Amino acid sequence: MKRVFIFLFYFFSMLGLFHSCAEKQDFDQFEDLEIIPVAESSLLYVETPEQIINEVNGLNFFSQSFNFDAFNEPFVEENIIEGIITYEIENTTSKPLDISFEFLDEFGNSLDLEFFSIEAAPTAVLTREIAYGPTGRSMDIIRNTSAIRVSAINRGDNTSISALPNPAVFLRSSAQFSINLK
Repeated sequence: MKRVFIFLFYFFSMLGLFHSCAEKQDFDQFEDLEIIPVAESSLLYVETPEQIINEVNGLNFFSQSFNFDAFNEPFVEENIIEGIITYEIENTTSKPLDISFEFLDEFGNSLDLEFFSIEAAPTAVLTREIAYGPTGRSMDIIRNTSAIRVSAINRGDNTSISALPNPAVFLRSSAQFSINLK
């Protein structure tokens, strides 16, 4: 009798396995797959010691344009969705400073400008994030950027020296962008 119950148990278990509910498999789901990685990269790093700032006559102690053709590839230009550019400025000098990051198109026209006014040391590290895409500024700014110009103006004098060791101004920027790989 015990064997009959065991046999019936296994029989109905196997019957249940073969007749269990299962959806028809949809192998066309691959076409609906979206792969959107987030690429992160450093954009700029500029370090200027206070000694150099003191040696420059005039207010503008630094101005340089950097080539930036990161989004000129057609695939990237067409599939970039959104992003964030992060700026970080640290001033350990005795100088109050004005710093600007300007995005330029291939003809040198300004597309976007980010301006910072920083007091003399000691100050906290200034961090600012700017969003581009549906929740921020236009992605066309990034798509059309061909160069980034960084300018720095000394609003102080050319004689003072910070009491901090190795006084300098540090400009850092990085970017995180989402690209649809579909």
